[in-house]
Amino acid sequence: MNKQIIKDRITSLREVLKAKDITALIIPSADPHLSEYLPEYWQGRLWLSGFTGSVGTLVVTQDFAGVWTDSRYFVHAAAQLEGTGITLQKLQKGSPNHIEWLAENLQAGNSIAVDGNVLSLSEQDRLVDALADNDIRILTSQDVLSDVWQDRPALPTAKLFAHDDAFLSQSAKDKLAAVRAEVAEIGASHHLISSLDDIAWLTNLRGSDVDYNPVFLAHMLISQDKATLFVDNVKVGSDVQQLLDDSGIELAEYDEIKAALSALTPADLLLIDPNKVAVGTLSELADGISMIERIAPSTLLKSVKSDQDIEHVREAMRQDGAALCEFFAEFEQRLNAGERLSELDVDSMLIDVRSKQPHYVSPSFPTIAGYNANGALPHYRATEEQFSYLDGDGLLLIDSGAQYQNGTTDITRVVGIGNVSAEQKRDFTLVLKAHVALAVACFPEGIASPLIDAICRAPLWQAQMDYGHGTGHGVGYFLNVHEGPQVIAYSASNPPERAMKAGMISSNEPGLYREGGWGIRIENLCVNQPVPNPSETEFGSYLYFETVTLCPIDTRLIEPSLLREDEKAWLNSYHEQVFNELKDRVDGDALTWLTERTQAI
Repeated sequence: MNKQIIKDRITSLREVLKAKDITALIIPSADPHLSEYLPEYWQGRLWLSGFTGSVGTLVVTQDFAGVWTDSRYFVHAAAQLEGTGITLQKLQKGSPNHIEWLAENLQAGNSIAVDGNVLSLSEQDRLVDALADNDIRILTSQDVLSDVWQDRPALPTAKLFAHDDAFLSQSAKDKLAAVRAEVAEIGASHHLISSLDDIAWLTNLRGSDVDYNPVFLAHMLISQDKATLFVDNVKVGSDVQQLLDDSGIELAEYDEIKAALSALTPADLLLIDPNKVAVGTLSELADGISMIERIAPSTLLKSVKSDQDIEHVREAMRQDGAALCEFFAEFEQRLNAGERLSELDVDSMLIDVRSKQPHYVSPSFPTIAGYNANGALPHYRATEEQFSYLDGDGLLLIDSGAQYQNGTTDITRVVGIGNVSAEQKRDFTLVLKAHVALAVACFPEGIASPLIDAICRAPLWQAQMDYGHGTGHGVGYFLNVHEGPQVIAYSASNPPERAMKAGMISSNEPGLYREGGWGIRIENLCVNQPVPNPSETEFGSYLYFETVTLCPIDTRLIEPSLLREDEKAWLNSYHEQVFNELKDRVDGDALTWLTERTQAI
């Protein structure tokens, strides 16, 4: 993006702030549903700063503008913000986050504005707590951004559609009954849900309001005798209307949620997830309404997939694996023929092969195809304005995935191009050792998911190496590729809801990144399964990871002397499974490629 355009936008914003007597404005990466991926209407931080990362908070005052983001984006953000007058503020140990910076730099009598429609209740609490003693006003009723964003895109209006019955193990009516039972046990009379993946799961409906996530903008308000879906009614066709009627779900317009909440009385008790409900949504709630703040029951319920769901996911992985065989065979053939390919070609080729598979809907996130130095940026994305050709020698990191009606996929593989150095092979092998360490681990059922991160990192730590992102995230079932509550990251907190349960699907994705050099990440998706035929029972129940992703790991990048015999045995067993699962689904060059890449080491 043109850096002067960014400067001009910040200048216009400062004029508005001065006119409104606002000292500082916070622009989060959020919408009224606190989503990770946002409709264009809510991409204000991107529009104002030019920074394209999925995580970041912009703060603007009359003499300062800064974006706070995490280590995945340090290099990426520095390049995009250079020359805009906006500084990169690194979220790392010892450095203040944006709230702490405001507390340190603002004075008594100053004011901070943040649009309440994109501010979670929990984030407001953090602001209030940090600034309580500073006599600084917090304004949440003003959408300052609209004063400068004159050509702001409209909200999406695409039709809703049903998740195919063939892939459902539970009706919306039964899911609603399960949520109501949890709400009653908690003691609430009403439950507000604003998180889009929870609503899609609960209604068995899907949409396309948000790129990569098959969800739609909506709220739900549930009591023991009524459930209302608040959604733009233009999106609801007669078929969806009938499904809602059959499920006992009433329909109301999207913007009527505030009025519905205003009708609650002090006799009611409202259950909300403070991390997933915006302050603006609650703005018309009457005084005296009591709230219970905790994770939404649907978030916990949908995190545990049924046996039928998991079987469908296994089939989606076979489809995805077959598509990847087609991709890699063609990719290597074109490279070997001397064709000049780019990172952008990788993305288009992946979409082409996957779209030919049954039940394909869309990519599950923007493809990350990073060659050499670009691969060292964990969330790099090639664009028409900035990409690399796959020239010379090096490593290409490919992180991609797809949405199928029968499952969501997410996989990372690394490809060697030309000559691969001994140092690159050593790095790759150490990352593989980390991946295997978690893949073979057993762990107590109910353990807090962040705690098992150390199992994966141990081989890298032993070599005094590490990576800045988490090791694993939950994955939805034809839903968001990043799904809670579990997260495998030692830096994360350990609330009770992050307990590991059978049926959860998580990623296993250790990495290693050498800035300016190359990046390596090996990612498979895994299902938490009970240990079969346990040898011990008096110490409780244990789980293990069933690896469900099916695609060879390139053995040409391995330094075999660094692998123990048990690690080689895991890799050979995995490759035998991959070959047996996929050999009847591919032919020609793809079958030849699969056969070669799954040979034992």
